Amino acid sequence: MSISRGFVVMGAVYLVVGIVFGAYMGGSGDHTLAPVHAHINLLGFTLMTVFGIGYRVIPGLAEGTMPKVHFWLHQVGVLLLLLGLFLMMTGRVAEATIGPVFPVLEGAILLGAVLWLVNVIRHA
Repeated sequence: MSISRGFVVMGAVYLVVGIVFGAYMGGSGDHTLAPVHAHINLLGFTLMTVFGIGYRVIPGLAEGTMPKVHFWLHQVGVLLLLLGLFLMMTGRVAEATIGPVFPVLEGAILLGAVLWLVNVIRHA
């Protein structure tokens, strides 16, 4: 699977998850998990779709190892961050327990974004 297709497909998955999550919150009237919903839509749907389109529009971006590292850092970082945020906000895991993991996951996402930046500077 190409990097572009991978990001666009995963963006579409997060779009559906975000819509279902938002519909559940709207139907239940409980908006406690709105931050999780926002992160699903922004880090999942929006960013992954932008990355996927970028890799498609500027083919040079997809060359080499850097795009693959970017893809996997973002996939793992976002999925685990969203799961952790969900578990913390629903009270299933204490903030003191999961809180120290968040900077590591955010760091993975940030590192992927830095790789994207370096790649864009080189090829765009």
